[in-house]
Amino acid sequence: MQPLISSKLPDVGTTIFTVMSQLALDCNAINLSQGFPSFEPPDDLLSLIEHYLRSGANQYAPMPGVPALRAAIAAKVADLYGRSADVDTEITVCDGATEGLFSSIQAIVRPGDDVIVFDPAYDSYAPAITLAGGRTVHIPLISPGDGFDFHIDWQRLADAVSDKTRLIVLNFPQNPIGSILAAADLDSLAEIVRDTRILLLSDEVYEHIVFDGARHQSMLMHDELWQRSLVISSFGKTYHATGWKVGYCVAPAPLTEEFRKVHQFTCFSVVTPIQHALADFMTSTPQQHLQLAAFYQAKRDYFCNLLTESRFEFEPAKGTFFQILDYSAISDEEDVSYARRLTREIGVASIPISVFCEEPLPGNKLRFCFAKDDATLATAVEKLCQL
Repeated sequence: MQPLISSKLPDVGTTIFTVMSQLALDCNAINLSQGFPSFEPPDDLLSLIEHYLRSGANQYAPMPGVPALRAAIAAKVADLYGRSADVDTEITVCDGATEGLFSSIQAIVRPGDDVIVFDPAYDSYAPAITLAGGRTVHIPLISPGDGFDFHIDWQRLADAVSDKTRLIVLNFPQNPIGSILAAADLDSLAEIVRDTRILLLSDEVYEHIVFDGARHQSMLMHDELWQRSLVISSFGKTYHATGWKVGYCVAPAPLTEEFRKVHQFTCFSVVTPIQHALADFMTSTPQQHLQLAAFYQAKRDYFCNLLTESRFEFEPAKGTFFQILDYSAISDEEDVSYARRLTREIGVASIPISVFCEEPLPGNKLRFCFAKDDATLATAVEKLCQL
């Protein structure tokens, strides 16, 4: 008997984040795999949520988002990037960044379209492209030799662009590698997409976590790129609250109009009391996000300093709260198998990088999340140093 349904995603299994987090739980291992902080959101923000939970803000929010939150987002975008985004027509609150990315792709990509992603690519992009009928074109980020300075090969991108290219997906600061863009990169991108109908989807959820004095280069900063961009960000990464699943999309009015046509049928609206609380907190504490870079740089440095006694090779991440470690000096075992074995045998869970790539990266690399308290990081590194 034939099955009742033929899968629309026959090559997709359970995401590696779920797999490794469950394995960490089963093995009672330290979970440095899935990217969630071990810190609580600010107390004042939690108090505001409690206030709105008990003040009648428990029914549907407006489909585009609570007006006060969209106004607070507009103020932040103007302050950080000099972009004046219209509160009513260019900002939409999403059910987390993942929904924003999914709705953007469904709104833009049609059967037969090509969508370019940069490997290692976050694993939600390709399935969304497939569901829209598009074809994912993978371009690997390159690094000199076996190094860690991964960046876009602009010539390879230019060569990959064709009449079928509808969308380029960018993710900087980059998950899982931690790379960032330079100002000149925006100009290089503009030169490639100029005089084309190509749109840009920019996943900028780690926009506030950039290290060593560098500045996040948002598509919002570049007048030419802005006109063809949908920029996705997240409150979960900013306020240590990934479980809230609240993000937003900033895009020019014509793109926002198309985005909302899908968004309204994907989730319609986002949790109301949290939206009100975020609006108040952003207004009363507008500089909170500016503390994130220093906070996470201290975590990165602490983690990396402890690792100098290990056999892993690495360079400190330039952004995000993830650190890539190369274990080539320890083992030549394939990374998925090795990540599973480390979880079971030494009790530290990580994410293998190969699952995000069509072509293998040089070396043998795992991703570790350092958004944890110092005691957890110290215990994890003690175990890693035994290898």
